[in-house]
Formats: sequence, structure tokens, C-alpha cells
Amino acid sequence: MEKTRGIGVLLAIAASVAFLSAGAAVQSPGESVTVKQVGSFVYCSLPQKGSFSEIQNAIGKLLQNMRSQNVFPTGPMLGIYHNSPDQVKPEELSWEVGFPVNDQAMVQAPLEKKQWTDLTVAAALHVGAYEKTAETITEIYAWMAANGYVQTGPLVERYLDMNPMQMKPEDLRTEIWIPCAKKSN
Repeated sequence: MEKTRGIGVLLAIAASVAFLSAGAAVQSPGESVTVKQVGSFVYCSLPQKGSFSEIQNAIGKLLQNMRSQNVFPTGPMLGIYHNSPDQVKPEELSWEVGFPVNDQAMVQAPLEKKQWTDLTVAAALHVGAYEKTAETITEIYAWMAANGYVQTGPLVERYLDMNPMQMKPEDLRTEIWIPCAKKSN
């Protein structure tokens, strides 16, 4: 699949530099949704507007710009989704691809350097093809509703495998974070 190929290229390059997993420990596949605290971190991203069918192109452009700017990842690739196809038309989708980076990284346009500050997240580990993460996302939203939580920030997918091209799609690991807070009465 195109998204998998693009991520594989990006992660293979990232593996050649000090590619360290950032944040808290990842749940094992049998565990349910949990609410956890994650650390604040700096990341660089390539903001996008439009259809998710452009993910492969965005990853290529992200890679090219990171390479030319000597910006190196310090953690797994991120997909950050500010809205979804059930909320807006495909051309109005707002999303980013990026990586955690060193605080001192010098990032230039079209890349943006940002600080992740949504520290409380509902999280679950999706094991399987990237195209099926919606199943796990739906489970997280159902859990949040049943347990009195509301979303407070963009949904994040953290692609945990360093070289997905060498893996079977059913073995790929994606940690999903949805920033959240308890509903106030």
C-alpha cells in the first residue's frame, strides 16, 4: 500500500540516525484503552490540507526537506489529524506528518517546528495494517464516551516499527493517542 511504502522509506532513513522511541511505554496488544500522561516534546512537521491519498507525497516531501535541512528524528514518525472525513469534505482535511526532533533543531519552511503539549491522552495499540487503524480509533472513542472523557486535541498515530516494509501488514504496530479530559459536570 502506498502509505506503508512511504512510511517504510522514512523510517529506514530515520533508523540510520539515532532513532529512539520517545514517550511512555507502549501497551501490549491484549490491553484495552488507557488514559496516560505523556511527556511534552518538540517535533517538526509538514502541515497538509486535503485528502489522505496524498500521504505518500507528503512523506516524501517531509523526508526531502528534513534531509536538506539536516534535521534528524529522535522518535517514531507521527501522523497528526486535526479533523476527519466524517467531519469535513476531503479537500478540507487538516493533517500533518512529522517526527519528534531535538529542541535545538533549526527548521525552515515548509517544515514547522512545534511543541506537543497535550499531556493526557487516551491511548491504545493498533496491531495490523495502517488502513485499519480506524477500527482501533473507533474503540478509543467508544471507551472515552463510556468513561466520561472528551477529546481536547488532534488525534495522533505513532508508527512504531522502524522498517514496516520488512513486516507483514498484520504485524505493524501503531500507537494511537487522543488527547482528552474528563467531562465537567
